Amino acid sequence: MTGRRLLVWRHGQTEWNASGRAQGHAEVPLDDVGRAQAREAAARLASLRPVALWSSDLSRASETAQVLADVTGLRVRLDPRLREAHLGVRQGLTMAESRAQYPDEWARWDAGEQVRFPGAEIDHEVADRIRTVMREAAAELGPEQLAVLVSHGVAMRLGICRFLDLPQANWKSFSGFSNCAWALLEEGQRGWRLMEYNAGSLPEPLLSDDLVDSDLDSETEATRIDSYKAPR
Repeated sequence: MTGRRLLVWRHGQTEWNASGRAQGHAEVPLDDVGRAQAREAAARLASLRPVALWSSDLSRASETAQVLADVTGLRVRLDPRLREAHLGVRQGLTMAESRAQYPDEWARWDAGEQVRFPGAEIDHEVADRIRTVMREAAAELGPEQLAVLVSHGVAMRLGICRFLDLPQANWKSFSGFSNCAWALLEEGQRGWRLMEYNAGSLPEPLLSDDLVDSDLDSETEATRIDSYKAPR
């Protein structure tokens, strides 16, 4: 029997994504590419039979979530705690513009300091609120059930690392997320594990001799293979 599962899904592309502008809490809708990405991803994710659907209340996330809701019949549960990191004065700026306007903050950042840009959140604040929602979503699941949480690239990376209790020094080792990509986490006998990261296709069954997966048996693998089949 597989454990509870959480799939954390990034929203589709926006015009600001395409032009390299930092979004944070700014309201920027999906563009046509983002809407197409959401439709394509939702058709795949629906085959995993989620039982719950949570989303950031920012429109680019809630619109992405609604596409999956339309396919599955689930209600979107909006939660502002799933918002992107607030980027303060950086919101609306490209990286070049931000570095030109705030050279002192960027110099400290480049030197490895934890920097709070004016008006912004810092990493552990974002990570804590995302982890809280992930824990609440997981607490409502039964064995083998899946919840989808729609969020944002920075928030997802930080929140997943915090949820897995990874040391903060290691968080920078994880990449960002592509638009409409997701991470899959699954509960095993020894706790939660990261099964897929920055994925854009359905999870493959785990066939491994790694001792960390010793709680999986052949019947479990057969169940995985059946449940992960994409619809024809």
